[in-house]
Parts: sequence; structure tokens; C-alpha cells
Amino acid sequence: MSTDQDLTFEAALARLEQVVADLEGGQLALEQSIARFEEGMKLSQFCARQLDAIERRIEVLVRKADGTFDWKPTELAPNESASAGT
Repeated sequence: MSTDQDLTFEAALARLEQVVADLEGGQLALEQSIARFEEGMKLSQFCARQLDAIERRIEVLVRKADGTFDWKPTELAPNESASAGT
């Protein structure tokens, strides 16, 4: 696995999907399975940290000067686009 500095969220997620497929395939020896599981846990934690950081950045971007949020998430129906109603 790459270090956090040269790993993107997308690359980590793709590798995590491959690790899961390898584990589900049932063709790995026990030691290989343990190593893949450990790699998968690290990738999962990396992705979670990345998502947390993005969430914090979004909160900062939408915070108003008075400390309240100016962002109200809306639930769109499955076939609606974000530009619906305009």
C-alpha cells in the first residue's frame, strides 16, 4: 500500500474494492488473507479520514459569519436532478 501522501481517495477505494474481492474469492492462503485484511483495514481508515476532512471543509465553506449554517440538504427523488425546480 502507498503512503498517505501519494494515495488518493479514489485509488484507496479502488484498492479496497480489490482487497475485498480477493478475500471473498477464497483463494488466498491464511497468511495472505490476514495481510489483505490488515491492508483493507488501513485503507478503510484512510478513506474514513479523507471523508471526515472533506466534511469539515464543507462545513467551513457553508458556515455564515454569524456562526450558523447556510446549507440545507434536500432530498431529491431518485430521478430528480440538483437543478430541478429551476
